Amino acid sequence: MSLLLSDEILELKQGIRDFIDNEVEPFAMEIEETNDIPERIMNKSKEMGLFALSVPEQYGGLGLSMLAKCAVLEEVGRTHNGFTTVIGGHTGIGGVGIVELGTESQKQKYLPPMATGEKIGAFALTEPSAGSHAANLKTTAVKEDNKYILNGSKHYITNAPIADIFTVMAVTDSKKGAKGITSFIVERDTPGLIIGKQERKMGLKGSHSSEVFFENCEVPKENILGEEGSGYVNALKILANGRAGMAARNLGSADKLLEMSIEYAKQRVQFNQPIFEQQIIQHYLAEMAVDVESLRSMVYRIASMVDANVNVIKDAAMVKLLGSEVYNRVADKAVQIHGGIGYISEYPIERFYRDARITKIYEGTSEIQKNIIAAQLSKEFEKKGVTHGI
Repeated sequence: MSLLLSDEILELKQGIRDFIDNEVEPFAMEIEETNDIPERIMNKSKEMGLFALSVPEQYGGLGLSMLAKCAVLEEVGRTHNGFTTVIGGHTGIGGVGIVELGTESQKQKYLPPMATGEKIGAFALTEPSAGSHAANLKTTAVKEDNKYILNGSKHYITNAPIADIFTVMAVTDSKKGAKGITSFIVERDTPGLIIGKQERKMGLKGSHSSEVFFENCEVPKENILGEEGSGYVNALKILANGRAGMAARNLGSADKLLEMSIEYAKQRVQFNQPIFEQQIIQHYLAEMAVDVESLRSMVYRIASMVDANVNVIKDAAMVKLLGSEVYNRVADKAVQIHGGIGYISEYPIERFYRDARITKIYEGTSEIQKNIIAAQLSKEFEKKGVTHGI
């Protein structure tokens, strides 16, 4: 990896590693038990610039390249995934829309407080009838003079209980289908925006999601993000932009599990020898290592492509798919290597195992990623104009 990452990025990566190991990981069990991230960790994360990863320097952010951002998120992924998701949701889909699509006035207004972590971002797309079928939205936005009136509901919205700035997708013209969806920036204190019940989840303790309701919520027209009718395309761009970062977080988690599994296999003695000497354990660890390194190569290759402004629709879907699949495979083998200890909640393996499962669902299921990949393969094939006789 040193061949890909500059000394500057490697130094940044090591600094984040030290912060995660020394100041976040010691409180991982506290996060798990209280379902809350200690304020001291949140404040220190803000000081470290973890909320500013995606924000350009002129708006108070770090202005990191995607390569550097993935290097940071890989280290963040090595600790409690609830903490990881709060950071990732804010710096990823919760904020990149404004960075990439916002007007200058929108950027000046919203990005500086998002860079400091004073204001947290959230992405409100999913609805009861619009999960994988993202174009099937029911939330409406009706134009009245110089404002839009939003009505509808969202659910499973990451960071919603603590968010201040929401990127919201709503239907402005039901006759146009996907081309009738518009994206809006909606502030938390806007009358008519209501935060619903907090969802109880299998994992990701400390990272809270909830329903969000819009009841005659008035949003000024200047808060349209991008152009009217471009919301569906915007949503796809925002989701695609975040996929390399999510895969980097999964990489960090899988790599941590591999390290813990090697250490345990070296220490655990059965039949008068460390279990590392058993061929089946060696095979598990070898398979885990191949998965981790394959994911690492893809994460940083695609991050480099993003920085080079290369079209990464297919590749972003691939890395999101691979990241979640690798994380889940590695977590499963880690539990098997650790045996009973891997199933006990006082040890981190069990927590990683539960947290891994959501990665195959949120921000685009594995099945949707396969659909995207297949569609892009079809387009590439047709573009080549290759035909074969049967």
